[in-house]
Amino acid sequence: MSAPKTWDWPAIGAALDRDGYATTPTVLSPTECDTLIGYYDEPKRWRSKVHMARHRFGSGEYQYFAHPLPESVSELRAAVYPQLVPIANAWHEKLGFDARFPAGLEEFLDICHRAGQNRPTPLVLRYREGDYNCLHQDIYGEHAFPLQLMVILSELDVDYTGGEFMLVENLPRAQSRGRSITLRKGQAVIWPTRYRPGVGQRGYYRIAVRHGVSTVHSGLRHTLGVIFHDAT
Repeated sequence: MSAPKTWDWPAIGAALDRDGYATTPTVLSPTECDTLIGYYDEPKRWRSKVHMARHRFGSGEYQYFAHPLPESVSELRAAVYPQLVPIANAWHEKLGFDARFPAGLEEFLDICHRAGQNRPTPLVLRYREGDYNCLHQDIYGEHAFPLQLMVILSELDVDYTGGEFMLVENLPRAQSRGRSITLRKGQAVIWPTRYRPGVGQRGYYRIAVRHGVSTVHSGLRHTLGVIFHDAT
């Protein structure tokens, strides 16, 4: 795993404020990506599996890791969280939200656990030809960290085609804005879990953000989702 402390966090923060998302340097090596893909067919590693079509979430499936998380996932989650805290707290201040986030992930997870959010949320998603993920938000309880991260574990145009990561922003009194994002194997994108601040003549306002995945045209696409709050 690359060291998140070495990433250009001022540039990442500026991209999040300007564009509503930021891409990172390579996060996981090809070997680490392939190892996580291999875990998908080991039932003991997972607490639950979701078939999207059953819930009208789209088409495809995903699994939430059980405790203990794989080392690469646990280290990534713990290393990225403190780098995002200043951005998260600044956003909450601009949007007038009371909640502020502690400097370390363990302190934040303690808050989640005391509120009954005890289930780990990092997950791996698997898409085959024809699969897709409807636009949604990942909110699992009272406490939700306002940023999350996804690492693509497969190689575009080698392992799969299609399957762009999609973001849609619902702007006040305006039509929605959509973006499609493609990544190299092992690279990550960071985006808002629910809201991000916009700025206008009257100050800051709330932009609602949803994310999804366009239809996979061929092959097999795996991604790692890193959500920083746990679930009820």
